[in-house]
Amino acid sequence: MTAGDRVAAQIRERILDGQLPAGQRLVEGDLSETCHAARHTVRAALKALQTEGLVEIVPNRGARVAGLDADAIVALYELRAALEVEAAHLALAKNGDRLPPSVHEAAEVLARACRRARPSWPTVSRAHADLHTAIVRGARSPRIEAVHDQLTAQTRLFLLLVRPHYTFARLAEEHLELLADLERHGPDVLRRHLRGSAGALVDGVLRHAQ
Repeated sequence: MTAGDRVAAQIRERILDGQLPAGQRLVEGDLSETCHAARHTVRAALKALQTEGLVEIVPNRGARVAGLDADAIVALYELRAALEVEAAHLALAKNGDRLPPSVHEAAEVLARACRRARPSWPTVSRAHADLHTAIVRGARSPRIEAVHDQLTAQTRLFLLLVRPHYTFARLAEEHLELLADLERHGPDVLRRHLRGSAGALVDGVLRHAQ
């Protein structure tokens, strides 16, 4: 891991854990001190995070934490639905209409993280992303996996925005039910699940996109 990768990882986790909210300015000098890195290293890290959709860099105005507006949320929903629903279809078809054990294991990890006496949001956020990644991995399609991996950061950013609409208990229950319904009713269940989450933020916009 290069110095730039290390700094990018530190800033990324602070954004996705909610420590750096959308719109907050990212001052190179401050980050240089916080991350114990040279300013040119911080600059490279911010550019890398810009490609992930987590940072916006405006010429002559500097960098700030990116947000997701209604259009971006709809676009993310549409792309995730295209990838994850097809991946679920393939995963079920290749495993006798059942999801691989790795998917159920990832769901249990998420449920345990949500059911702790004092749940940790960073842990829950990562477990949620790991579950959806496990569904995609179940398809055994390297190209779908590669594209889906590029969405991981934005997916966690989206979950941070939708967090106020969920309790930890509901998040765990909903995803355990999702797997059972996928095996009973097929991959369109996943499309409705993704749409429901996005709709919590932009229902009107999403409805017109259907």
